Amino acid sequence: MGEEIALIFGSIPCAFWGFLEPLRGKARVFCADGGVLCARAAGFVPDVYIGDGDSGGTPPAGAEAVLLPAEKDLTDLQAAYECARDRGYRRMVLTACTGGRQDHHLSNLLLLETAWREGVAVSVLDPWNEIFYTDGGRIEIPHGGFRYFSIVPADRTLQNVRITGAKYPLDAPVVRRGDSLTVSNETAGGPARIEIGVGAAWIIRSERLS
Repeated sequence: MGEEIALIFGSIPCAFWGFLEPLRGKARVFCADGGVLCARAAGFVPDVYIGDGDSGGTPPAGAEAVLLPAEKDLTDLQAAYECARDRGYRRMVLTACTGGRQDHHLSNLLLLETAWREGVAVSVLDPWNEIFYTDGGRIEIPHGGFRYFSIVPADRTLQNVRITGAKYPLDAPVVRRGDSLTVSNETAGGPARIEIGVGAAWIIRSERLS
């Protein structure tokens, strides 16, 4: 399988799909139910359909179909993630899964934590944001592509947070969940570096640059 990426479509329509161009021809396409409609709108051919049909999806011709009961214990998107995971994919991108129903939106963000703990590198992409999860350590934020980057604590506190190479450097013993101290930073002509001594967080790059 190597480094092949699983691109998983949810069923939230996007106004434009150009942000997925770097993945064209480089990913196997999994569609969570109505995600088949989003995949087609984005110009991607579905490889695997996973769902129960309650959000408008039907198994497309030529695609593998994993049919689910309407009454089940997980969302179609999580089922699609688990399908890709069980087939050995260790890099995934989730898209068309933000906005809309906020219970699903938040569950999809929390799925990034599940993936992290299972050793799978997963990010969320939409027209405006790139989101991933980290359980501490060092992260490099590349310059360009997005205007802002933010750290949003998942744990009650983050300890020993340092940001260097950014417009707003930081050396904070504690960053608390619910505080906006680490929201809306920017790189400063080169990559920025984040260090989190203890604690889990979502890293969000936002306001995509054309």
